[in-house]
Amino acid sequence: MEAATANDMSEPQHNDKPKPHKCTVCDKRFFTKRYLSFHIQTHTEQKSYSCPQCEKCYNNSDSFRQHMYIHSMKHKCSECGKCFHSNYALTIHRRIHSGEKPFECSVCGKRYADAGDLTKHGRMHSGQKPYKCSECGKCFRQNSNLVVHRRIHSGEKPLKCSVCGKRFSRASDLTEHSRSHSGEKPYKCHLCHKAFSASRTLTAHSKIHYREKPFKWHSRIHSGEKPYKCHVCQKSFSQSSNLTGHMSIHSGVKPYECSLCNKRFRRSNGLRSHKRLVHDNRRQYYCPYCGKLFKTTSHLKQHSYVHTDAKPFSCRHCSECFRWKETLKSHLLKSHNEGTWFTCHICQKKFSFKDNLKEHIQRHEGVKPYVCDDCSKCFCTAFELRQHQVVHSDVKKFCCGFCGKDFKLPQNVKRHVRRCPYVVGFDDML
Repeated sequence: MEAATANDMSEPQHNDKPKPHKCTVCDKRFFTKRYLSFHIQTHTEQKSYSCPQCEKCYNNSDSFRQHMYIHSMKHKCSECGKCFHSNYALTIHRRIHSGEKPFECSVCGKRYADAGDLTKHGRMHSGQKPYKCSECGKCFRQNSNLVVHRRIHSGEKPLKCSVCGKRFSRASDLTEHSRSHSGEKPYKCHLCHKAFSASRTLTAHSKIHYREKPFKWHSRIHSGEKPYKCHVCQKSFSQSSNLTGHMSIHSGVKPYECSLCNKRFRRSNGLRSHKRLVHDNRRQYYCPYCGKLFKTTSHLKQHSYVHTDAKPFSCRHCSECFRWKETLKSHLLKSHNEGTWFTCHICQKKFSFKDNLKEHIQRHEGVKPYVCDDCSKCFCTAFELRQHQVVHSDVKKFCCGFCGKDFKLPQNVKRHVRRCPYVVGFDDML
């Protein structure tokens, strides 16, 4: 760790000055001969500096000197007793205990204890990748990722297993390998509780449960059999995995957190969907009728109904057909009393969907969690915030089909059309 720190000194983040000193082994360049000499020692097995207290060895005097600060007890954490080589490192560490995170991302609001971590996080929003591999041109957000990547080209494997001597290029690979000696298996299947030493092995194992007895699972759709019952609310399920997921509703546990906005989810697929629909701006699904782009195939399919006039959702009680599944559900409730209404406990108003009730109650309570970054105005829903933010933008993406005039909002186009000269005639405008 200390050696890597010394090596990072050769890579100032945005310094465009030339690096005249080149390593003859891997072609990496450095600003000074001193940094080059530190680096060259990483290609050798020689570790001349040995700690007399813990027998840890180092390639260079700087790394050794930094390590010795730990034994001096000069910068010691009063909470856990851990020691550090500098007062700054101790200050950063103390924030683990206090929970203090003074550095906030201006884009998504996520907070960090260290300014360096905030800088690295900021590159996720900007897309900046300042560290470039001289061999293949691949770019990285962090210098540490570039250092590991370069080992693909050089074949360097600096990390050695202390038990069997096998060498690795990545610390994560060494950690995983070490478990084959220690017997540690930290990844446990939540269905059968079998444990594994690697996360990918657990992922592969999980598929066994979801492929097991597929016909029996499918047949329960037709039979209505639901043998797995929740002991809290008595709700039943056809599969044990669905019951396991349901139990998190009662426990309130949401172990999956979005790294961009800190929103938490009960299931990993919920987090994946959230990232794709909220944070990913890619729209790779193309409408052949109008050219509009969509994030998912389901959104494209729903949109296509506008052009085809298809109404694939039919009522089983009458001849009515609907374009949207949500409209069919509302129809079943209102016309045939099928389904469950969601009732407001304040005004007794009924809703077809739980999310609509949640939004309605927020309006009663005056809760407006969505804040505009430009004017600090607050809104009940993300949709209302997005509509409002158009006011601060110069983009006019809504166009009158008669005269070609552009507008920021769709409702402005509707107002304009009623008095557009090409619609009502120039004589009516006089």
